[in-house]
Amino acid sequence: MPGALRGHRRGRVRGPAVPFILVPMSEQVRKPPFNGIDAVFFDVGNTLFTPYPSMEAVCREVLLRYGIDPTDEELRAGILAADRFYEERYWTDDSFWASDRDATEMWSELYSLVLRNIGVADEHRVIGRAIYDHFGDGDRWRTFPDVVPVFEKLRAAGYRLALVSNWDSRLAKLCFDMDLDRYLDAVLSSASVGLIKPDPHMFEAACRRLNVEPRRAVHVGDHYYADVLGARTIGVHAVMIDRFGHGHPSDVPVIEDLYGLLPLLGLD
Repeated sequence: MPGALRGHRRGRVRGPAVPFILVPMSEQVRKPPFNGIDAVFFDVGNTLFTPYPSMEAVCREVLLRYGIDPTDEELRAGILAADRFYEERYWTDDSFWASDRDATEMWSELYSLVLRNIGVADEHRVIGRAIYDHFGDGDRWRTFPDVVPVFEKLRAAGYRLALVSNWDSRLAKLCFDMDLDRYLDAVLSSASVGLIKPDPHMFEAACRRLNVEPRRAVHVGDHYYADVLGARTIGVHAVMIDRFGHGHPSDVPVIEDLYGLLPLLGLD
């Protein structure tokens, strides 16, 4: 997500009212290693990407342009307030992810909240939008250290790869900026397709793009509701990544980094 807050999602099972049908539990839990897999889908925020050099540093870059230089403590407090704002908004109504206009409005308001919490009374909306725009630059993101090596291993083994993420339509450009596009067969962001995980149509669209049957695909993400339940709805295998030690439900394979995915696919 643009300007992803540090590990903000706690893996809660509840979520907004997106209609989908749960597969019976006996059919949901597929014990690894997964056999006959042709494609792997990935979430992005907290799964592949992290702000660079940090959330605070990216915000500070923009603030300094406007002559604003908060203390580290003030900035951390502002980001914590923004974290709470995002959680409340996401679990109340996540429909903003389905369009660029609504995503831009939500994230600009979130960064505006950071500014108000550090005492910026004037131009907080303008600067909030400037921070959002700044996160559209690939230089403001890095992949986690395991991402490229695992992508290379998967491609060498013949897997097709796609991103399936609740993100704005700048995601494809970010992949190009970060030289990830060479590994990917498709990039599906919620705003570009007008769908939001866990809507099963989002995963169906990914399967169509890669010409793969759901049972022959695995989806990796950090969010139980959006990623695990969403993928299982159409029969895609699900793997949950927990990079920050938040804890997780017991009915899904969990990995701490992408290296953990390799043995689940039967790779060394």
